Amino acid sequence: MARGTLVQKIIAAHLISGDPAKDSQLLIKIDQTLTQDATGTMAYLELEAMKTAKVATELSVSYVDHNMMQNGPENRNDHLYLQTVAAEKGVIFSPPGNGICHQLHLERFGKPGKTLIGSDSHTPTGGGIGMIAIGAGGLDVALAMAGQPFTIPTPKIVGVKLTGKLRPWVAAKDVILKLLSILTTKGNVGSIVEYFGPGVADLSVPQRATITNMGAELGVTTSVFPSDERTKEFLRRQKRENDFTELSADADAEYDRVVEIDLDTLEPMAACPSSPDNIKTVKELAGKKVGQVLVGSCTNGGYRDLALVATALKGRKVHPDVTLGIAPGSRPVLEMLCANGMLGDLVAAGARILEVGCGPCIGQGQSPADDTITVRTFNRNFAGRSGTKGDQSYLVSPETAVAAAIAGEFIDPREAGVEFPEIAEPEFYTSDDAHFQKGEPGKGIIRKPTIGEPPMNCALPENIDGVVVIKVGDKITTDHIMPAGVHLKLRSNIPAYSKVVFECFTENGKPSFAERASAVRDAGKHGVIIGRDSYGQGSSREHAAICPMYLGIKVVAALAIERIHRANLINFGIVPLIFKNPADYELIEENDSLKFAGLPGQLTPGSEVKGTLCKADGSTVEITFTHPLSENDIRLVKAGGRLNC
Repeated sequence: MARGTLVQKIIAAHLISGDPAKDSQLLIKIDQTLTQDATGTMAYLELEAMKTAKVATELSVSYVDHNMMQNGPENRNDHLYLQTVAAEKGVIFSPPGNGICHQLHLERFGKPGKTLIGSDSHTPTGGGIGMIAIGAGGLDVALAMAGQPFTIPTPKIVGVKLTGKLRPWVAAKDVILKLLSILTTKGNVGSIVEYFGPGVADLSVPQRATITNMGAELGVTTSVFPSDERTKEFLRRQKRENDFTELSADADAEYDRVVEIDLDTLEPMAACPSSPDNIKTVKELAGKKVGQVLVGSCTNGGYRDLALVATALKGRKVHPDVTLGIAPGSRPVLEMLCANGMLGDLVAAGARILEVGCGPCIGQGQSPADDTITVRTFNRNFAGRSGTKGDQSYLVSPETAVAAAIAGEFIDPREAGVEFPEIAEPEFYTSDDAHFQKGEPGKGIIRKPTIGEPPMNCALPENIDGVVVIKVGDKITTDHIMPAGVHLKLRSNIPAYSKVVFECFTENGKPSFAERASAVRDAGKHGVIIGRDSYGQGSSREHAAICPMYLGIKVVAALAIERIHRANLINFGIVPLIFKNPADYELIEENDSLKFAGLPGQLTPGSEVKGTLCKADGSTVEITFTHPLSENDIRLVKAGGRLNC
């Protein structure tokens, strides 16, 4: 691991076991946890399964921000369960309407130098305030709440040196889009990004949080900024100055890689369909007609973001061909916009004010029309994530978004003829914590009929008689595996949710993945998934492992498997394997047999695994795999997952 870095210092302060200079896996103490409702219900069911009476962390918060639409009873059933289980376990509960977990946690609970894991992949937002904040599967978060350490790979530290200052109409969003154009979304597993250099002082904590939030799209473990005078000022404005600790890398810190970004030379950029690393300048997109603009999410739902949009729109109207939606990131942000009249300016301009929550970022409403460009200040634009098949989703800054809303087309905001709004930070942010609930234990946990139980797996069989249920390509996201949107309300009911695994690949008139996997399982065989590069990127949703496990999947083999998804596979007893020879991927077809003799015995740290591919014509080919499993990981997959241990 790199020397003298901020990452190294925070890890050293929380290290329970492992030597960063020698070991590939480190166990660290976790100070804080967060959950959100779409992943949190299963996390708390898992916590109950562990017989944990009270959480052992310094702070744990349960947020409701995803499943807000309440079409049917399922979502509200989950909310009631989360509210009451939080009271029993000593967890703070943030009810629907209070705000998005990452925005609220940054504002009210984040502390420099602390460790945080959350059951949402954008938990690294906390890095903007100087935390080591990591997204994880719900079971890992439940274990942390129970007082167990968290395992991270000894990280490579990518130092990003910032110089210069952002010019008008160029935003913090453009910093992370620039970095995505350099590092891309793949090949960064096991790395942590650390920002340093004179340009850091130009960025406020909310701007830094935008950068660390979307750093999740790099596929890194997390991203972190130093804690400095700008951090201290932010905490003072939040009336939390006592939470400040100054933290920075040593002057002679050594990084495994250094990337330099000159803020003076940046220009407005956009992530084009359908990947966050498909980057172009806004100038290159100029003239493309826009049908929808959405501003908000945990990436750009803060006060400055929305105040800038409101000020730019004051006295103007949204283009008649555009619908503009505004989704504040937290209740305090909405309250401030109400108090200073900016909410009225947005409404007068023709904006639609959406509920405080994740909403359209996760496909919960505001799906665009067919063949229409949607411009969003969000963090992901995976194909179909908006809820519209074949969508054309572009990710931009609020500065670029408001220019498009006015013009009805992509336009470099520096050329839009609008005076740049200089938005000053408020003297004090609204900081009413009355909506956070610290319930009284002893009143019981409410369990409505739609609340299920975590499914259990069996121990890893001695021999895997595998059938390739599906073969997929590069960059398969957890959205591909487990769709969100209208299906989110099923996350507490694994049998029901499992029916839509890989739904996007179901062809009309043909059996679904769930039907094919179930048939393999019912025939006494074992399901296998074959992927290519960067399999499992995106969300932390552990359902992308739980539901395939429920359907009988025993092995996932790919050229590369992303960090959080790999951990989730291990947690639920699915063996993650890596092709030693990438060309072997081409040999395999759906419905082929892929057999592993004595698989538990083949699994030792650093070992190779031999499998036999059996083709329909009777021919066989031996295929060699490697695996990323530590000794403890091997123990877990052999047992059938953590809940069996």
